[in-house]
Amino acid sequence: MRLYLAHRAALVEYATPIVGDRMRAEDVVQEAYMRFAPRPDDVRVEQPAAYLYRIVRNLAYDLRRRLSADKRRDEAHLVLSETLPPAVSPEEEALQRDELRRAEAALAELPDNVRRAFEMNRIGGYTLQETADHLGVPLSTAARWAQTALMHVARRLQRPSSTQTPNR
Repeated sequence: MRLYLAHRAALVEYATPIVGDRMRAEDVVQEAYMRFAPRPDDVRVEQPAAYLYRIVRNLAYDLRRRLSADKRRDEAHLVLSETLPPAVSPEEEALQRDELRRAEAALAELPDNVRRAFEMNRIGGYTLQETADHLGVPLSTAARWAQTALMHVARRLQRPSSTQTPNR
């Protein structure tokens, strides 16, 4: 606890530029301490201050990535919801909104890393290499995740034959 109290202000200053906001930085530092706090069965850390700084850094970058992805997803959802043609019939608009809801639901079913790879690449416009770098995975993994998500969404958007009406 003494180590945390001695470094708390400096840790908050360290995290603030990463997360872009002092309040979030304080939350990051508190979470870092909760992860750092020794437990009876823990092994002794050689450089506890450096270890605490590393935890703060990792949590701050994780938060920044999450906030950035959330912002891009919200912007993408806004763009998707505004892309309806102006002269759409009420029925067609209802079908398009239903399809958008189904696509969002399909994305929500995916693991976070797969969903983020898809959103970054297909919605956010990031290249697969940028997506891989951002997620900290090999290019082949990012490509596989984006493809997996695309196939999952496509399967969910296919209408079952029982709901389709035959052309007459």
